[in-house]
Amino acid sequence: MTNEAMSTPPPTPSPVAATVHAAMPPAPPSAADRRRARADAQQRKNTERGPILPERVPWVAVAVFLVIAFGLGWLVCLPLWLSGEGLMHPAFSLIALALMFTPTVATLAVVFLVRRPPNAPRLLGLSPIRPAGRTWFFIALAFVLFSALPLLAMLLGQAMGLIRLDFAGLSGAQAILEAAGGPPVDASLVVWLGVATLPFATLISCFAAFGEELGWRGWLQPALRPLGIVPALLITGVIWGLWHAPIILLGYNYQRTDLVGVLCMVAFCVLAGFVIGWMRLRSASVWPAVVAHGAVNTATSQYLFFVDASELPVGPWGSVLGWPGWILLAVCIVVIVVTGQLRKEAQPGLTLAEAREREIR
Repeated sequence: MTNEAMSTPPPTPSPVAATVHAAMPPAPPSAADRRRARADAQQRKNTERGPILPERVPWVAVAVFLVIAFGLGWLVCLPLWLSGEGLMHPAFSLIALALMFTPTVATLAVVFLVRRPPNAPRLLGLSPIRPAGRTWFFIALAFVLFSALPLLAMLLGQAMGLIRLDFAGLSGAQAILEAAGGPPVDASLVVWLGVATLPFATLISCFAAFGEELGWRGWLQPALRPLGIVPALLITGVIWGLWHAPIILLGYNYQRTDLVGVLCMVAFCVLAGFVIGWMRLRSASVWPAVVAHGAVNTATSQYLFFVDASELPVGPWGSVLGWPGWILLAVCIVVIVVTGQLRKEAQPGLTLAEAREREIR
C-alpha cells in the first residue's frame, strides 16, 4: 500500500444518510422507566399537596367530629326510644341505615368547615387507587377474611360448646323461612344461593358501610395517627364501639340493655377495628376498610341459616360477635404484629419500595 493511499481521508457520510439517521425516533421508554416516571410524578403531587397525616392531632376538629357523629346518632335513633318499640319499630331498618351515615356527615363538616385539607380525597383514602395491584389485593383480602371470619367463628363456637350448627338438615334455616311466612321454600336452595351471591350482597352492603368507614378509618384514624399507630387504632375502635350505644342499649347484637352490652360492642370494635384499620394503613386506601365492614355485616347475617333450630333466637356468644370472634380477631392481630406488617405504612400512590427509594434519596 502506498503512502498516498494511506493518507486518503475516510469517506464523508452522504447528506441523505445523515438525514435518515437524524429522523429515526428515539427508543421507547421501558416499562421500568414508565413506572419510575409515574412514581416521580406521584411523589411530586404528594410533596406539593402537603403531608397526608397531620403533625399534631387536630383536637378541635376531633371534638367537633365526635359531637356531630354521636349527637346525630342519638338524634336519628330517638324515634326508637320515644315510641317504646325499640328494635321492633317498623322503620328500624331505615333508621339503622341513617345512623350509619352520621360519621359521614361529621366528616364532611370537619373537612369543609373546620380543618380543610389540601386534598380531601387523598386525606380520606378515596384516591389515588395507584398502585392498583396493592389496592385490589387488600380489597380482595378484606372480602375473603371478613367473609370467612363469621363462619370460622361459628365453627369455633360449636367446638367450644357455645352454639350448635346444622349443615345437613338446615333446621334453623327452615324454621326462619317458615316464621317469615310465604309459600313453602326449599331451605337448602335459599341458603346455598345466598352463599353463592355473597359477593353481590357484600357489594350492596358496602354502600351502608361506606357511611361509617369514611368517618372512622377515612378521617378519624388518620387524625389520631400522630399519637402512634397502635394508640390510633385502639382509640378509633373504642369510639366506634361507643357510637353504637343508641341501639346496643335497646338490645341490638348482644341482647342486653345495660353497660355490659356496650362494653361487649366496644371489645368487638377494638379487635375488628385493629385489623380493618391496619388494612387502611397498609393500603393507604379506605376502600379495603369499606369492603371488610360490608363483608362482615353480610356474612354474619347469612351464616345464621346454619344454626340449629334449637338455638333460635341466636345469641351472640357463639358467633363472631362473641368469644369465638374475639379469639380469631386476636389471632389476626398477633399475626399482623409478629410478621412486622404493622410497621409497613403505605404512602398514597407509591409502593413501599418506591417510597423507601425516595426516602434514601
